[in-house]
Parts: sequence; C-alpha cells; structure tokens
Amino acid sequence: MSLVFGALSPHPPLLIPNIGKENISRVEKTKIAMEELEKDLYITQPDTIVIISPHGQIYPEIFTINAHPELNFDFKEFGDLVTIGKFTTDLSLIADIASAAKKTNKPVMLQSDSSLDYGSSVPLFYLTKHMSGVKIIPIGYSGLDLKKHFDFGYLLKEILMDTNKRVAVIASGDLSHRLSNNSPAGFSPSGKKFDEAILNSLQSGNTAGIINLDEKMIIEAGECGLKSLMILLGVLRNINYNLKILSYENPVGIGYLVAEFGID
Repeated sequence: MSLVFGALSPHPPLLIPNIGKENISRVEKTKIAMEELEKDLYITQPDTIVIISPHGQIYPEIFTINAHPELNFDFKEFGDLVTIGKFTTDLSLIADIASAAKKTNKPVMLQSDSSLDYGSSVPLFYLTKHMSGVKIIPIGYSGLDLKKHFDFGYLLKEILMDTNKRVAVIASGDLSHRLSNNSPAGFSPSGKKFDEAILNSLQSGNTAGIINLDEKMIIEAGECGLKSLMILLGVLRNINYNLKILSYENPVGIGYLVAEFGID
C-alpha cells in the first residue's frame, strides 16, 4: 500500500523550543504526543509527506499546491532567528496530482514559493527530525465547502494509491480558538461544542457527522483545522485505519488535538 500514514497535528509556535522556551511546558501534552507521533511516522519510512496547511494563501474556489523545487522554513516572524530547515519537493508526484485534477475538473493551482508557512513548519519540525531525506508536498485548502474538500482528498487518495512511493498525509490545524476568556478571539460556547463534536465524530468514525456540522457553530468556534481534516478524511475514505487520540488540550484557549490514523 502506498499510503502508509495519516495524522492530524496542531501547529502552535509555542511548541518550538526557541519560541516557547520556559513556556513550552504549557503545551507539554501536545509536545509529548508530537514526539510519539514522530516515532510512529518514522517506523513507516515514508518517501513523501503531504502536508495540508491552513496558513498559506487561501483562494475562494481553488486548492493550491506549492511546486517550488526547494522549501525552506524559519520562525523569524515569532522572534526565533536560529531555527531553520530545508526540504526537497516531490515534483513528480505533484505532476501526477495536477494531471488528475485537470482530468476530473478539480480546481487546483500550482504555486512556486520557497518559504513554508508556520502551519506546515511546526508539524514538520517535529515529525521529520530523523528523516532528512523525505520529500514534501505542501497543499493549501480553499474557501469551498467541506464536501468538496472531502472529494479533493479522495482524488489525492486515488493518486497516492497508484504510486510506488510510500506516502504520509499530515493535516495541520488547530481546533477552536475560542475556548476561554483568554482565547485570542475571545470566548464562545460554540468552541467547546465544536471540539467535542470533532472528537466524538472521529472516535465513532462518523465522517458524515463532521461534513454536516452546523455552519454557524463552525464559524463561532473560530477553528482553523477543519478543512485540513476533511481532506485527510477524504484520503482515508474506504481505507482501514486505527485511530489513536494521542492528546487533546487547550492551555491557551485553543484546542490542540494530535490524532494518528494508523494504516492497516
């Protein structure tokens, strides 16, 4: 099987040692879970990691794939001038995805940007510590509805299952940003309801329940991970996997969920 691993990862910059420093203990559960996720991912030995981030440029009706040959990351925007990294892009697999998208009229645009956004960089900092040669495919979601993200994920699945490469798919995203009065976007009762709905639906395998979540609740929850998750669930459609919730916490009023989808 060419698809070997799937995961949902949060991306708080606080996780980066030179940013979090002594405050990294506030996300200790998430840090430990990310280290466990890295070990499980390493065992699968992927050739390529598809990373889906909410923090690139988002277009109303089109998905994006970064096809720049080399990808760099740093955290200068958060005051960290030391932590840097570099990856090679899997251009051949990107070409296969773009070709399939064109044939099926899926709205996909290739971009060329040498810099990775922090939604990609934070998970990759943890997950590739022992995989210096792994290639990357950065994908950005769109303003389209959840069902179209699920369908786009299923298109990706068909391409990934047809390659001889070992591929992991990581959906980057945080859950509600409105879980307490100290939350960046303020408090909303919808925040807790949203996070509970996601956790319950994942644990029961109820993908339809996620697709049909109340739109008003989603907006009021102030999340940034739902569409990344929907693409991942589309990739996993009709695939047997074992879900492991490695951690969930909300120490700064934002829901951080680390979930592993182990492929049978």
